[in-house]
Amino acid sequence: MQARKKYVLLGLCASCWLLLFYWGGGVQLRLLRLLSRQRAEVVRPWPNWTDRAFLPRYAHLDELQTDPGTAESPRQRRQAWSAIYKDSRCRMETCFDFSRCRRRGREGFRVYIYPSEKNDRVSESYRKILTSIGESRYFTSDPREACLFVLGIDTLDRDQLSGQFVPNVDERIRGYPLWNDGRNHLIFNLYSGTWPNYTEDLGFNIGQAILAKASLNTEHFRPGFDVSIPLFSKDHPQKGGERGWLVRNTVPPRRKYLLMFKGKRYLTGIGSDTRNALHHIHNGKDIVSLTTCRHGKDWEKHKDARCDHDNLEYERFDYQELLHNSTFCLVPRGRRLGSFRFLESLQAACIPVLLSNGWELPFSDVVQWNQAVIEGDERLLLQVPSTVRAIGNERVLALRQRTQMLWEAYFSSVDKIVLTTLEIIKDRVFSHISRNKYMWNSLPGGLLVLPEYSTHLAHFPFYYLGLGVNPGQEFTAVIHAVSPLVSQSQPIMKLLQVVSKSKYCSQIIILWNSEKPPPSRSKWPPMPVPLTVTDGRRKTTSRFLPHVAIETEAVLSLDEDTVLLTSEVNFAFLVWRSFPERIVGYPPRSHFWDPLKRAWGYTSKWTNDYSIVLTGAAFYHRYYHYLFTHYLPQSLRTLVDRTSNCEDILMNFLVSAVTHLPPIKVAQRKQYKELPSPQGTKTVPWANPEHFNQRQECINTFTNWFGYMPLVHSQFRLDPVLFKDQVSVLRKKYKDLERA
Repeated sequence: MQARKKYVLLGLCASCWLLLFYWGGGVQLRLLRLLSRQRAEVVRPWPNWTDRAFLPRYAHLDELQTDPGTAESPRQRRQAWSAIYKDSRCRMETCFDFSRCRRRGREGFRVYIYPSEKNDRVSESYRKILTSIGESRYFTSDPREACLFVLGIDTLDRDQLSGQFVPNVDERIRGYPLWNDGRNHLIFNLYSGTWPNYTEDLGFNIGQAILAKASLNTEHFRPGFDVSIPLFSKDHPQKGGERGWLVRNTVPPRRKYLLMFKGKRYLTGIGSDTRNALHHIHNGKDIVSLTTCRHGKDWEKHKDARCDHDNLEYERFDYQELLHNSTFCLVPRGRRLGSFRFLESLQAACIPVLLSNGWELPFSDVVQWNQAVIEGDERLLLQVPSTVRAIGNERVLALRQRTQMLWEAYFSSVDKIVLTTLEIIKDRVFSHISRNKYMWNSLPGGLLVLPEYSTHLAHFPFYYLGLGVNPGQEFTAVIHAVSPLVSQSQPIMKLLQVVSKSKYCSQIIILWNSEKPPPSRSKWPPMPVPLTVTDGRRKTTSRFLPHVAIETEAVLSLDEDTVLLTSEVNFAFLVWRSFPERIVGYPPRSHFWDPLKRAWGYTSKWTNDYSIVLTGAAFYHRYYHYLFTHYLPQSLRTLVDRTSNCEDILMNFLVSAVTHLPPIKVAQRKQYKELPSPQGTKTVPWANPEHFNQRQECINTFTNWFGYMPLVHSQFRLDPVLFKDQVSVLRKKYKDLERA
């Protein structure tokens, strides 16, 4: 009986185990098979901790307490974006008509601005943008020549609550015959969306247009098509702009404060999380992080327990004093991803520490921002102080220097922001003659490097030092002749003999700008180097044309009445080979500020201080011929041709704007005197008082176009070795420089 019960009990246990295996284990096996099949279809590697896209977002308490109706999920944001920008997959190859730009070859990049309609409201910032395009070398008033089109409608502020908002844009642009769903159009925008979420909704369909936008999100940025631009204020200067605040070779590289921020704190809505947490890193000593609730109309209704204390602490520090004396500057996001603090930090050489996840940085296609900023993470705010403390002094100095380069090259004025945008698009259109990253991220910056001249770094004088390249060992002399040849004793005949005897002279080009036709070759003296006479078409600026005949890197520019010795020419050329990016020559001049007239003045007095070396006897690189002709506006060149004056001053302005350095004066015989004009020739121009007055006016006209005074004063002069020593004349290489 006992045995029977035992067998029955064992049978029941076995049945239970079978049921458990069938209902439990079988289901688990089926689930495992299903999961393994899905994993075979999609293999998802474990995300790297450095990949910010996979970092979890931990909600703050105040986030959990916010109204769920005001928050958008990532899917909702993507759906909203796709509804607004239906051509989100646009690229240059699919949404841009290259044929419009290649009808005229290299000259085909022209920009047309739609005429503004009556009663159109245009903000000050958009007016500056249109002015920059209209005054650029790319502007055309003929839409048939245009490669790119810019709306006359102000699209900068698309916040419906703003007074600058322009309604009915969609209906208006669809009525333009040239709109073509936005193809080959460029749209500028600084502010998009409105309270409370500030989405990137522009309020109209941009179609296939290129978007030049501030606060662009990386999720919505179309690489190689859109252009991210910086957020700038309405007071941002049209031209020039202020220089950066970093003094060369500032030692020590660190300042009084390690890290600073002073700005608004948002109590609710988007952008409030980051700024609400900034007080955690404030210590009032080397880290100053200040926020205030006192902004907006209803701030007192939403104030929290910290507001009063924050407002008091906020008033203790001056923003400009902090900006001038901080090594790092926090740049947290505001309502939108971009912030005015970004450009302010760049100018102040205060290294920006970005706290704006997902922000596509300005001009990210070409600028290497890792050399100028620190990219933080909004969710890892408490790690920022230890991160910036760990950066060494050499790295700090390098970062600060790069902020200055980028500020002055691309961001100091609306002109530079707009032209950088156009040049980036132009490089995409003509990709075979475009700048490389090195050109964009090294001095003097991409705007002053014209790829039509060359795409090889070794062809530009300002890259020689970094590349270890030595300039060529020969030069081409270009003599500007305006007087007819009536006598073999004219100064130009002796000048030809002197220059041709130089062992470094490769050829001589006479630029004939006289009213009478040039004499035959037999009238010129025999010389050991080739002589070419070129028609200058009676234009003063023709002396700086990029003549094909100039094959050497060095150009010796000479007036027909210049008096020099061969040894002086040789010495100046050897000096130029050490400074190939500058003008090196003999006759100095200077500029000064006249406080009574509140204008710049020009002086020809011989003093130890100078800022101009006249191109009547000077060496420079031939690239400046190309830059003079293709970079400077036609209006300035027309002024020079109309007055037959100031071309030498304009060339000095240009070279100093490129290098931020003064020209170099070399030793010249003290006995040099201006010779009287021979009979039958015109009197020298500087004998006319009107000539000097014109040069005064030119100085101020050129300054207005550049937006600042680029000329730099110097007291530096180079003399030959042993020039003044009381030793045997036979030991002196340039002994002729001492003779009377």
